[in-house]
Amino acid sequence: LKCVMGLLPVRGGQITFDGHDLVKLPAERRAPLGIGYVPQGREIFPRLTVEENLRIGLTTRGRQARGALDAIYELFPVLKKMLRRRGGDLSGGQLQQLAIGRALVLEPKLLILDEPCEGIQPNVVHEIGEVIRRLNRERGITVLLVEQKLPFARRVADRFCVMDKGRIVADGAMDQLTDELVRQHLAV
Repeated sequence: LKCVMGLLPVRGGQITFDGHDLVKLPAERRAPLGIGYVPQGREIFPRLTVEENLRIGLTTRGRQARGALDAIYELFPVLKKMLRRRGGDLSGGQLQQLAIGRALVLEPKLLILDEPCEGIQPNVVHEIGEVIRRLNRERGITVLLVEQKLPFARRVADRFCVMDKGRIVADGAMDQLTDELVRQHLAV
């Protein structure tokens, strides 16, 4: 995922998005193409408020912030209640919602989520899953999800891709992800 975002060099192969060769583009030119990224660990600004963290994402859009922020608050009502709280004071689930919201203010075509369930209580995991499905269904946003929790991935994803050392070893519709494939490629 860091290679897709330009944060790590690509050793081989290609990465294209919407007709653009991402390998040739610097990292700062990728988000404006319509790629939102929520890294593992969330990487929000702990000393900034919830609202300030969200507004940072708007700097690349050059548009009126109000509508974009209202859309985030509609998806994640808890963030509207905590506008003035510092990011560092939020729970794991609230941080994840904030990180997803910050990526969504870019109005991405592709939303990349790296381990969105990590360190989050089950009810918030369920809520985030519902938001992911809604974003795809209602807004047409493609979501690239990297997740260790297989039940969550099965619930929210339509397709799967299993990689081993950077190579695709299995892929298909989610209903084709059999227990045998899981044992073969994902079991420890």
